[in-house]
Amino acid sequence: MSSPPLWPIGFQTILVRAVLYVLFIGAIAQGAYLEALYLPSVRFSELGFTEFTQTFVLATCCAMLIYIRQVLKVWPTVTLLLLAFMAASLVREQDHFLDNYVAGNTWKVLVALIILPSLFWVVKQRQHFLEEFTHYSNTFAFGLFTAGVLTTYIFSRLYGRQDFWRAVLEESYSGTFKSVAEEVVELLGYSLILIATLELLLLARRIYKARQLST
Repeated sequence: MSSPPLWPIGFQTILVRAVLYVLFIGAIAQGAYLEALYLPSVRFSELGFTEFTQTFVLATCCAMLIYIRQVLKVWPTVTLLLLAFMAASLVREQDHFLDNYVAGNTWKVLVALIILPSLFWVVKQRQHFLEEFTHYSNTFAFGLFTAGVLTTYIFSRLYGRQDFWRAVLEESYSGTFKSVAEEVVELLGYSLILIATLELLLLARRIYKARQLST
């Protein structure tokens, strides 16, 4: 298994990426702000900006991971596990529509159909996985992906606890405050995962080009 090329990324490239990432994070924050001000009928609902953007971000991550795995063929076992995780998250975000328009707990069945075969394959290919993960775990993409997962699946859940918001707001408490806090932080976490996946894609392209030059 080829290791990542140790080509340094120029300062100008890093600066451009940093600016774009800052603008992107600012844009999603502004989107949530405008949703609260000007979209009262769908504000932070399944049809609102925040929920829709979460779905778009997860679908984009899945598309990039499919490209990395199937076209660039970089770290296929690691990217399969990442793809399964993101696809399961995408399905989970559609639980409202699936439960109401298909059948109750449909999303759970779909998640199981995604996760279980993927885990089986990764376990079967565990030697390849460990070798690939050694390289992946030493990248900026992995660190950022981890930060996104912790933000989305740990911090947002704890931050969105009903008891916390009842204590803060007291008599002014409304379930809307809790939902807004949790969903916006969740969107931030997904956005970090999106940036991490993009960084992985850019790294995978460098690895792919290096392989092409060596053949």
